[in-house]
Amino acid sequence: MQTLEVSTVVYLPPSETYEFLLDFPRYARYSEHLARVEQEGEGGPGTTYRLHFEWWKLSYVLHTRVTDVDPPHEISWEVTKDVDAEGAWELDAVPEEAPADRTSATRVTLRVTYHPHQVDSGVLDLPRFVPFDVESKVRSLVEKEGKRVVERVVADLEGESRPVDVTVRSY
Repeated sequence: MQTLEVSTVVYLPPSETYEFLLDFPRYARYSEHLARVEQEGEGGPGTTYRLHFEWWKLSYVLHTRVTDVDPPHEISWEVTKDVDAEGAWELDAVPEEAPADRTSATRVTLRVTYHPHQVDSGVLDLPRFVPFDVESKVRSLVEKEGKRVVERVVADLEGESRPVDVTVRSY
């Protein structure tokens, strides 16, 4: 299994950040490749989402389900069709990282664990002639898109754009 983590600090308390992240359908506004999100449920455990991605010559609907929530610290989820993957939004209060003009700070981490060879092994129904090294391209895209989404989320959460330090780890 491969794990990808994208994290940054937002200058809000965990409770406000958590409520924002729980409203998952709005994520389509932040992503270049996420066309739309369909939700069934209220956002808690058992809520399902269909994420409609479009990139290059590919389009794919990712089916996910919220598996657990621990307000305001974690939202866990799993992919329920085609791909062996799971993840979570993790929120940790880090008041020591708040600038002088802010009273709160929260480290937000998106952690995704997945099987890296499923794309190459035919689990996903890719169009003919798509190169078999697509997994490395997808991972690079996910890292770049993760940074872009985090920057846009922070601007929306805080009400203004600012330089955002984004940490990406893959292991």
